[in-house]
Amino acid sequence: MQAFPQTPQVRTLLLTDLVDSTQLVERLGDTAAAELFRAHDRMVLDLQQRWRGRLIDRSDGLLLLFERPIDALGFALDYVRGLRDLGRERQLKQPLQARAGLHVGEVLVWENSPDAVRLGAKSLEVEGLAKPLAGRLMALARPGQILLSATAEPLAHRAARELGERGELLVWKSYGRWRFKGVPEAQEVFEVGEPGLAPLRMPAHTPKAWRDLPLWRRPVALAAEALLVAGIALSGWFLTRPQPAIAFNERDWVVVGDLRNLTGDPRLDDALEQAFRISLEQSRYVNVLSDLKVRDTLGRMQRKPDDRVDRNLGSEIALRDGARAVLLPTVAEVGGRLRVSAEVIDPHTQTTVYAVSADGRGVESALGSIDTVTDQLREKLGEAMQNVQKTSVPLPNVATPSLEALKAFAVARNVARTTADREQALGLYRRALQLDPEFALAHADMARVHASLGEVALAAAEWRKALQFPQRLSPQERQSIELMLLQHGAVDAYFRKANEYVALYPDDYRTLSRLATNIWHQRNDFRAAEALARRTLVPQYDRLAISHDTLGTYLLGQDKRDAALVEYRKARTLGFSAYAEFYARAFDLHGQHAEADRVYLASTSGRKGWQGDAGVVTWIDRGDWRKAGEAARRWAAEAEASGDTVELLRARAAEASVASLGGGGNDAAARRVLLESAGKWGAEADAAFPPTSTEVRLYAGLLAAHAGDRAGVDAALEATRASPILRDYPTVTQLQQVLLAEQSRLDGKPQAAVERLAPLARQDTALVAVHWALMRAAHASGDAAMADAQAKWLATHRGRVFTESTTSEVLRFFNIAVSNDARDKSAPAGNN
Repeated sequence: MQAFPQTPQVRTLLLTDLVDSTQLVERLGDTAAAELFRAHDRMVLDLQQRWRGRLIDRSDGLLLLFERPIDALGFALDYVRGLRDLGRERQLKQPLQARAGLHVGEVLVWENSPDAVRLGAKSLEVEGLAKPLAGRLMALARPGQILLSATAEPLAHRAARELGERGELLVWKSYGRWRFKGVPEAQEVFEVGEPGLAPLRMPAHTPKAWRDLPLWRRPVALAAEALLVAGIALSGWFLTRPQPAIAFNERDWVVVGDLRNLTGDPRLDDALEQAFRISLEQSRYVNVLSDLKVRDTLGRMQRKPDDRVDRNLGSEIALRDGARAVLLPTVAEVGGRLRVSAEVIDPHTQTTVYAVSADGRGVESALGSIDTVTDQLREKLGEAMQNVQKTSVPLPNVATPSLEALKAFAVARNVARTTADREQALGLYRRALQLDPEFALAHADMARVHASLGEVALAAAEWRKALQFPQRLSPQERQSIELMLLQHGAVDAYFRKANEYVALYPDDYRTLSRLATNIWHQRNDFRAAEALARRTLVPQYDRLAISHDTLGTYLLGQDKRDAALVEYRKARTLGFSAYAEFYARAFDLHGQHAEADRVYLASTSGRKGWQGDAGVVTWIDRGDWRKAGEAARRWAAEAEASGDTVELLRARAAEASVASLGGGGNDAAARRVLLESAGKWGAEADAAFPPTSTEVRLYAGLLAAHAGDRAGVDAALEATRASPILRDYPTVTQLQQVLLAEQSRLDGKPQAAVERLAPLARQDTALVAVHWALMRAAHASGDAAMADAQAKWLATHRGRVFTESTTSEVLRFFNIAVSNDARDKSAPAGNN
């Protein structure tokens, strides 16, 4: 045996124990159990290699050594999930679970000699106090639970981003201080786990582990002793009690309770509560649960949306939504001065952890006092003071020095978030601007109201007005507005700015969700959109249901139909019912039209049945070209009557699609009408959405190519040759490449068309039209294998065909038609 080491080393220890393993063997029998454990060992070996762990010992459990806590945590999370999946594969009657304890500490590590290993010794020995503490944590854990020590938790938490998208979904919980038998000092215990897999609840006391409770919360057996010292202890406690603490980490969440206004001045009710939020939300260290999320949680608790969020209710909301603390602001008159104060509440115990305050003279001092209070709170919760000073703009600047303006602003926000009364909200914002013409946040909020209603030009105008007063915006708000203005400009510039923004503000889930949507619409990169959408699947996001729905669409775009249906159903379970077209398409792509109709009609957007572009797509897919034509004509008439030129051009594209693809005749005339419409209304449509007329003209060329009309292809390319849209919008650029390839094919140069399209088709983001044109070019060049491969792609990638997005969404009519054609031609005889 080699010499015993003299120098301890700091290492991460992970101990696990397979729950009820003996009973499992008895129930399965030796042969089945042996097969199960062989599969288990293969999984452990794979996880060791993936997470760079070293297996020290195994019996019913595992002892592993890691260099870094995040690697040990990654192993533990994968092990918990892997056990669950292994149990399901084997159809075990009980879940396959393990307990896990993770600790970082000093250990002595030495290797046994080869002779000793041959005689049965382990290759590596580990000893030290860290080992029994990890064992105590493991023994305390519930089945499926991962417990961490106070040493391991902050190190793992800070590095959680290394786990990728899953790291954003983890829930971290503190269970206070515990006493372990044989360990002299009380230890703080934490849990980390994935929702749906981990217990995420307090461990139960054991003979070897119990909570380190204050004297007055211990069992009745201590009551007699307590009474003897009660008088002395009570007075001494107030004089010498230690300052409590809360396990708060960077980017943890807080619930802001309703402001208690004890002054009797009603001007302060909504105004100061909104000011408190605005001031605190400047922090990149502390995340504030939104008003909408609080209202949503109250609804799930079967409480009224306007119920007062006090200590009790705020703590319950925090526990449900994964917030680490509750903040309770108060304003009162004390000794002739106006005092603003705030308490930090531990939601597990509902005790006050910290209390801070600031005094001022008169109502006008309130905003400055709120800044002082929130600065103190941020520092108490662990944010470095230099960061507080660096990231914050004084509240009278970032909001308004006028309490009357702030009151109007606060009421406007409440109206905008809780009602559909657009005019009332805008009127209140205008009142705030009358009182303070440089109130930049009021302009920004008005822009959001317009944007939510699709009023793009009005929204952009208000955002530009907000940017005229940059000193009145926080750094985050200013960057957010700049990003919103880039949405309808050059795509590459938008994505560069968006990536910079989310790196600085990774918990702005609305921006993450919007970025995912834009990646879908602008690039058809469903994988990247999925990754971003998964980052928003957290209990703190007020649009969690919408995130599940959009994630379903991103999965459907990758032809993962079953996974998509899971997400769509989760969205409905969470109460989302506003939009269901792509949920319905998950059934349409398998010909389950009755179920598709049921799903769509049950949504708020589908109550009138299949209409507009959704109606045209539906009837093209189902082969009813007459109904598709009727839907297109109704859509065009309604758009023309309303003066919506973008919708009118899209409807004209639908009419031309039915005529050109449905074999109903007059296809050349329909394409001519489409081009005339683009000439007549294109400038107006482009003012609302710049790519519209360019894509519509190219689409007319695509329909001409389908009909073999070389002159129509040439005209479309010539009409768009100088358009800057071709540079800035990737999907429009691809459509131009399709027409150039079709031009070559019609010129009798199919190989040139193949060479142009083949590199594009190898990309996941290639348009359906690219695969269609490559199929035609390959067939014309005599490459039957390539043509068949593209035809198969069109016939089988039905999820992608339905969900592909382009700037004006006119290609979807063409996509369905050519995919159906490829599917019908590939079907065995007699199956049509």
